[in-house]
Amino acid sequence: MSGKALALAALLVAASCGGPALAASDYPTKPVRIIIGFGPGSTADVLARIVGQRLGKTLGQQIIVENRAGAGSMIAAELVSRAPADGYTLFMATVANTINPALAAASTFNLGKDLAPVALVGVIPNVLVAHPSVKAGTVAELVALAKAQPESLLFASAGSGTAGHLSAELFNERVGVKITHIFYSGSAQAASDLLTGRINLMFTVASTMLPQINERKLNALAVAQSKRSGVLPDVPTMAEAGMPGFDASIWIGLLAPPGTPADIVEQIARGVNEALTNEEVLAPMRVQGFDPLGGSPQDFARFIAADIKKWEAVTTAAGLKK
Repeated sequence: MSGKALALAALLVAASCGGPALAASDYPTKPVRIIIGFGPGSTADVLARIVGQRLGKTLGQQIIVENRAGAGSMIAAELVSRAPADGYTLFMATVANTINPALAAASTFNLGKDLAPVALVGVIPNVLVAHPSVKAGTVAELVALAKAQPESLLFASAGSGTAGHLSAELFNERVGVKITHIFYSGSAQAASDLLTGRINLMFTVASTMLPQINERKLNALAVAQSKRSGVLPDVPTMAEAGMPGFDASIWIGLLAPPGTPADIVEQIARGVNEALTNEEVLAPMRVQGFDPLGGSPQDFARFIAADIKKWEAVTTAAGLKK
């Protein structure tokens, strides 16, 4: 074989062995889509647009946010799970994606296995609020009241299987009470009835009730996450209120199709983490009530596994399997 032929053969072998790595090192060469499972203006949509703008600058490509609402975000999740594993189609997941499979008796979708975790992005805390007519200024006083008068209190939520509903079920399970749950067809009517006192309690996104909390129209008893919220710094966590490990926050994180090259996943994760240190991102996040998270793909994978296990236990204990 001639010298030219040997050189060409060596080049072909190198290309065949190093193709995926070379492709990953060139990433990205075109715009990147982030698919959202909810409509425009939803928490995931807002956060994707805030972080996506900075992530696009870091990656050197436009980030396109695309809304594919339906089935509690599962339509979008399954769409991305079947997308090419090249890093150009990503999914912004929320707590709904670990709650929904826990509600289904025969769910075959597993967020952490059917998609590749990239990074947790942010959290918007659920806060336990009570109408001022409820004679309880703390979680401990609420628990005592619920045990003494189990039929006197009503929880509200935006619907069956929502984060607010499951948060209330987790509360009932942890304290050994059964506060009656009232389902609404959306959060607006539930919030209205809470403000008039027709309903006593609700786990709700902190930012949506911030004016009412600040005006003392509602009492914020605790935030349902592991650390205090930036928008409610004076409100204790559920752990501080006597329930260690209680976390029912609205987390949001980025995932890629399964099989996406590890170096592409790591590159996107680095971009997300860089964005979460940038004041151009942090300032609008604070305005919207988000706290930044971040971390590695491995951190996010462990988080998803624990969250699935938690909601599986809650739905089983509450008899909510469909």
